[in-house]
Amino acid sequence: MKAVQAAEAEAAKAAQALAAARKQLAPVDGPLAAKRKQLAETEQRLAEAERREQSLTQRYAKLKPEVEKLRTEYVAARRAADRALIAAGKLVSFAESVAPIFVKRCLACHNARTAKGRLNLETFASLMAGGESGVVIEPGDPDASVLVAMVEDGSMPKDADPLTPEQIAVIRKWVATGARLDAGIDPHAKLFDIAPKEPQPLPPETYPVAVPITALAFSPDGKWLAASGYHEVILWDAQSGRRVRRITNVAERVHGIAFSPDGSLLGVAAGTPGQMGELKLFASADGKLVADLVTTADSMLAVAFDAKGERVACAGADRSVFVFDVAQKRRVLEIQDHADWVMGVAWSPDGKKLVTAARDKTCKVFDAASGEALVTFNGHTDAVYAAAFAPDGKSVVSAGRDKQLRVWKPSDGKQIRAIGGFGGEIFMLAVSPDGHVFSACEDKNVREHEIGSGKALRTYTGHSDWVFSVAVHAASKRVAAGGINGEVVVWDTSNGKVVLRFVAAPGLNRLEGESGQAKEQKPR
Repeated sequence: MKAVQAAEAEAAKAAQALAAARKQLAPVDGPLAAKRKQLAETEQRLAEAERREQSLTQRYAKLKPEVEKLRTEYVAARRAADRALIAAGKLVSFAESVAPIFVKRCLACHNARTAKGRLNLETFASLMAGGESGVVIEPGDPDASVLVAMVEDGSMPKDADPLTPEQIAVIRKWVATGARLDAGIDPHAKLFDIAPKEPQPLPPETYPVAVPITALAFSPDGKWLAASGYHEVILWDAQSGRRVRRITNVAERVHGIAFSPDGSLLGVAAGTPGQMGELKLFASADGKLVADLVTTADSMLAVAFDAKGERVACAGADRSVFVFDVAQKRRVLEIQDHADWVMGVAWSPDGKKLVTAARDKTCKVFDAASGEALVTFNGHTDAVYAAAFAPDGKSVVSAGRDKQLRVWKPSDGKQIRAIGGFGGEIFMLAVSPDGHVFSACEDKNVREHEIGSGKALRTYTGHSDWVFSVAVHAASKRVAAGGINGEVVVWDTSNGKVVLRFVAAPGLNRLEGESGQAKEQKPR
């Protein structure tokens, strides 16, 4: 009985405690209930908004073709009206008439990187935004437009020949007629992309003097050697030295050449110093232009295909690195990370990374999909001209003005070793599948080293002047090098002997005869 009474007493105490707790919570329960109600109402409104969004998305999907059709019709009508006005002399096409002038004469000093007076002429939008002194174009009033005054008094372009009277007249008339952008063109598109693509001048039929061989590449089957020329790339028979084909419509100076892995395409990085750069793809079988991928404000200096031939990368004096989808002929990546010319670019064996060599004394490793900078190598003491991954992808070898090969880890940028013994700057590198690196040097020699150990394997002699370019074809046991004097020398890598020598210039020291047999001739 006592136990029951004790239990009842404990129960009563518990009930009292519960009542007290409820009394204490009473001030909280009210606001909490209000919050719950508010949350429920918010969730209800959110659900309604999501239903409306879904409905609008469905309606837009149905209307989108009609909207696009109307937009296309509007742009077409605007363009037709513009053409009529242009024909009547009442309008000037910015894209067709004005942009080419700025591209050729002004962009070298007025671009996103080097905008003198903070005037950037890279796009229509940046042009109309003006510079540090304000707007430079007053639509409809050329006399009040600073840019017109600058081209008329010769202060623009600075330290260069003035624009021709015809060019000045075009700019003045464009401003006078409203300074409009052509219908359908994105105002933020680069002038290089909207200006008409003009064919490059033809090379001379015969060369009065040989030009430096700044780029050299073996075709994948080893049958051809592609060498740089003046406004052209020339394919030579790698066995005989006989000229096979001249590929034209190329900028003045060719700095980089690369065959696609299947040999069907030839990538050419070229340019006119301080004026323009370009990357083009040509069909190696007939030399026809396949794609004009990019035009830039300064020379394009390097080109490289990935191992599958699906993407091609290029780098140039405007400090840019670009990656393109080869099949779609479409830019997929642009990297702006270096502080000076980007002299070299190469892919990792798995195609996941890019390595660059630059005049800012650094090499950088980038994610090839996102463009993210992963590693910076600061081991060089001067400009870096070339960099390449080892075949296993675990190391990178780079070289340049400091006269040393440097082998380092792309994972952390730490140097593994430095390889000396060079008598001058190292201009270019070529890596073979067995892990050997061949270097083209200012001291007239090509050297072969083992990347893994740093061991010097062979020095290839025979050039009489600076060696600018080098290419290797492991299957045929050939290494070729091009000199500043226009001479190409080919060696057998098994014994180091010269097997072919010729001047890679039409009309100079030609290898005559139907058989196309090479004659060892010394350059003039």
